[in-house]
Amino acid sequence: MRRLCGFALGFALLTGAAAAQTGGLRPSQDAAPVAAREPDLAYGAYQRGLFITALREATARLARDPEDAAAMTLLGELHNQGLGARQDPAKAAEWYRLAAKRGDARALAALGLMAIDGRGMDKNLGQGKAWLEEAARKGEPAASYNLALLLLTTGAQADLLRAVELLRIAAEAEIGDAQHALGALYLRGRGVTRDPAEAARWFFKAAGNGSLAGEVEYAILLFNGEGVPKNEALAARYFRHAASNGNAIAQNRLARLYAAGRGVPKNLVEAAAWHLVASSQGLADTWLDGALRDVSPEDRARAERLAAERAGVL
Repeated sequence: MRRLCGFALGFALLTGAAAAQTGGLRPSQDAAPVAAREPDLAYGAYQRGLFITALREATARLARDPEDAAAMTLLGELHNQGLGARQDPAKAAEWYRLAAKRGDARALAALGLMAIDGRGMDKNLGQGKAWLEEAARKGEPAASYNLALLLLTTGAQADLLRAVELLRIAAEAEIGDAQHALGALYLRGRGVTRDPAEAARWFFKAAGNGSLAGEVEYAILLFNGEGVPKNEALAARYFRHAASNGNAIAQNRLARLYAAGRGVPKNLVEAAAWHLVASSQGLADTWLDGALRDVSPEDRARAERLAAERAGVL
């Protein structure tokens, strides 16, 4: 989930095969990476990957206006990730604190995650949650998403219902991870009435916003004809895209499709190749082991070469 630093608090809600392929509490990859929303030299440089320039321009902005919270947040981000400057979480937290005191919602969200993770400061779940709450109140969708993940771990019905609404806010802001999580709730009927069609709608949106887990869940629904018309060929296309981007679940499912000739022409070399790639990520499959037992030595060697090529680009 340009991305900010990931954080380790797990998200146990995610359902189905895709759950094993997603991370936990973290800023979503779909959220804007820094506080500055308006076009400016510092933010533009950050977006283009010119991090030394971004550092210089953000520093210049502060020289012109010592109360520039957006510049402070950008400096915090650069130090947090070690972009254009030495990675220094403690220094990042200092910049985030200065920006948060001036009401910057993204700085508050970043501080919340750092406190939860114990990064750049002592670990403090309560303080982290409080910062996320404040950021969410200020309309920061990534904070709503991460706060929802926290609430989903409590087991309390009131927290579950609030988590649904927070996820909806983040999902409507086009955060792919939130769209996937909301789809998972609809698929399981947790906190909402079970609705596979609504789950499919959110998984489809998540896939469009770069969520591989959402893409895999949508492909599974397509293959099974649950919530959407059954379409094995289209499911195979989604699996192939996610597989090519490193998702082990998709690699495994694509291997099974090739082994069975479902949605794609039967091809045991392709099946073996994708099975090898998925297995290299720790995803074993005894059914595929049996289905591919009689592959010839020549075809197995071809599959191994294909697997090596694919693993090299993932």
